[in-house]
Parts: sequence; C-alpha cells; structure tokens
Amino acid sequence: MKDKIVQELIEAEITRQKEGLELIPSENYVSRDVLSAMGSVFTNKYSEGYPGKRYYGGQENTDQLEQLAIDRAKKIFKADHANVQPHSGAPANEAVYSAWLEPGDTVLAMDLSHGGHLTHGAPVTRSAKLYNFIRYKMKDITTGEIDYDELRRLALKYHPKIILVGYSSYPREFEYDKVASIGNEIGALLMADMAHIAGLIAGGVAKNPFDYGFHVITSTTHKTLRGPRGGLILSRGIVSNPLKAPEKTLINIPTLIDRSVFPGMQGGPHEHIIAAKAVAFYEALQPDFKVYAKQIIDNAATLAQFLKDRGFNLVTGGTSNHMILTDVYRSFNLTGDIIQQVLDSIGLTLNKNVIPDDTLPPFSPSGIRLGTPAITTRGLKEKDMEQIAEWMVQAIKNNNNPVILKGLKQEVTKFSLKYPLPSDKR
Repeated sequence: MKDKIVQELIEAEITRQKEGLELIPSENYVSRDVLSAMGSVFTNKYSEGYPGKRYYGGQENTDQLEQLAIDRAKKIFKADHANVQPHSGAPANEAVYSAWLEPGDTVLAMDLSHGGHLTHGAPVTRSAKLYNFIRYKMKDITTGEIDYDELRRLALKYHPKIILVGYSSYPREFEYDKVASIGNEIGALLMADMAHIAGLIAGGVAKNPFDYGFHVITSTTHKTLRGPRGGLILSRGIVSNPLKAPEKTLINIPTLIDRSVFPGMQGGPHEHIIAAKAVAFYEALQPDFKVYAKQIIDNAATLAQFLKDRGFNLVTGGTSNHMILTDVYRSFNLTGDIIQQVLDSIGLTLNKNVIPDDTLPPFSPSGIRLGTPAITTRGLKEKDMEQIAEWMVQAIKNNNNPVILKGLKQEVTKFSLKYPLPSDKR
C-alpha cells in the first residue's frame, strides 16, 4: 500500500487483535473468505434497486449475487423475504418503522437501561423524535424476568402499532409466545431485533421469533453471524413489485420494507458488503456453525459462573445467551469506564455499560458488558474461561499497580498468540 500511514494503522490493528482477546459481545472475527469478498471489485458497481429491477445497466452479476444472499438468509431464518441492503442495524430498524408507522404512532419497546437498544426509542435518536416510544422493563433484575403483565397493560392502554423485542444488553431470552399473544390481541406488528443473537438462532441454540408468529426480524450481520458490518431485514408475507406502493397490511410487509429501504432511506446498495454477507450466510449454513453456536453458549455460562465465584454481581444472575452484564460498581466500587480502561491495558477488550435503572451516567456507568462470540471463534473452550475470569479480577484488584498490570498484559499476549485470527487461516 502506497499510503504508509493507513498501512501502519492496519498493521497495528492486526497486532492488537492478535495479542488480545475480544470480549465485546457485539464484535467478532470474520473469515478470510468474508474479508476477500468485502475487498472485491463489487465495490465498483452501482446497483440502485433490487434484483431484476435496477436503475443502472450491467447488473447480470450483482443480481445473481444479491439474490444468492437473499435466498441464503431466507433459508437460515425461515423467512418469506429478506432485504440484505441495509448498511447496518440502526437503519434496518428505522426502515421498518418508516414502512409501518406514521409520525406520532406508538411503539412499545424495551427500556434502554434494562437492555434495549439505542434505536428502540432513546430520546437522542431521530426515530424518537418521529414516533412515540413506550417502554417496558424487567420485573426482576436478579432473574431477568420480563414484566409481561405490565407489557400487556401498556399495550392495551396505548395500542402501539409495533411491539418490539430485542436488546443490546439483556443476558436472557424472551418468551416470544407471550409477546405474540399480546400483539395479536391488539393487532400490532410483531418485530424482533435479533442483532445480537442472529448467529445463535442460525445455529439452533436460540429461539426463532418467526416460530412464534412474529412478522419482522431485523439484525446486523457482524455479531454472532460472523459476517461483515451490515444490516438485514427478514419478514413474513407476500413479496410483490417493490416499485408499486401497496396497501399497509401485514401481508404486504415485505414490499413495504423494500420500498422503505430503497428509495425511502438508501440509494445504491454496497454490493461488496452484500457479497460478504452471502459468504457469511453460506458459512452459517454449514454443520460446524451449529457446533460454534453451542460453544458460544457453553463458554458464556462457564465464564459467568467463574465471575460470580470471584465476586462479580451479575445482572439477571447469569446468562442464557452469549452475553454477561455485571454491576462492577457494586462489586468493586469502581465505575465501568475505569474497569474498561484497566482491562484494555492488559489486552482484554470489553465495554462499559449501564445497568437497569442505573444512577450513574452512561459515560461512567455502574456496569460492564462482555461476551464470548469472538473468543469462541478464536477457539477458546470452557477450560479457558477460568483464566479469563482470573485475569479480570487480578487486574481490577491491582488497577493502580503498573508492574502487576504489565505482567498480566504479557500473560494475555502469550496466551492470545496461541489462537490465530480466522483471517490468518488458509
């Protein structure tokens, strides 16, 4: 590369990733094949529209490519339709809102501090300025149980057009049947944001909301799915001509979403990213992906237990998925941002995070969030989780001792280098 500055930064990032362990639950490592597809000549091609209905010529390859990604996504998640064009999870969610709602309409979604995502109605977002978001919470943060009675009461009171489940920092699984029953009672669109658990659903270790009557699922493709950074919208219904505006009915959801993505929100899709999505979907359809997904769950449960044994106070008492949320302020009298910095210094990367009804501010919250998708991709197993927990507690307890932290960094580096990045494998 002639741009030496960028080349040096790429090489530095490669070193950082090789010499440390990625514990942020929304991050992962992609395969060499996914990287190759992202760097392909499909980045040169403009392809506004959808397969068979483009506004530019020269689409004989992009049409086949995008249709391949669509077909594979539908197969993985048992969907009637897939839109693979969203650039990330946030615009995927906004596209569904735009497809189904009018300004001022109500959405019932999970409270941000109880695990919901920023795009589920946080006041700082654009969608919160357009739509009226009502929030439900956990009934018991020691177990993670959702207050479904309160959810129903809110639904009957406000009659939301969308009931949204999904999360950014919730370590348990939803009872989709209860939510579906409430949604059907009031005639709401049932929407699941599965950005975090898409790979777990693909691997058969988490429930598929479509099995419980949900209408729409949104997702990212770069977390547990191990694909490129991008978004995905899956839906049930009849697919018709996206160039014609259909009536706003549940059966027309696929076409309404297509029109919302393009031309409603985005122009030309990123076909090189769609190529990488197609590769990731191919990998998710292979038998060994089920083994991977189960190992994520097993590693998370094991790590959670080792952390509890060492005095970490876990929100919901543990985990049922890939994610762990812990109240470190209560456990160690240190805020999440301080612990994030300390662990970063020894090569363990995770993120500060609010806990339910946190009394501390988001930039210096009470909690940290961590998970096992990326380290499982590297090849770590249950036996390695105790070592990670021990490094964490030693770093936290010795956070002001540079000599001990330096020694821990050397241990983490030596350990990490035993597990190559998947992009290093040929």
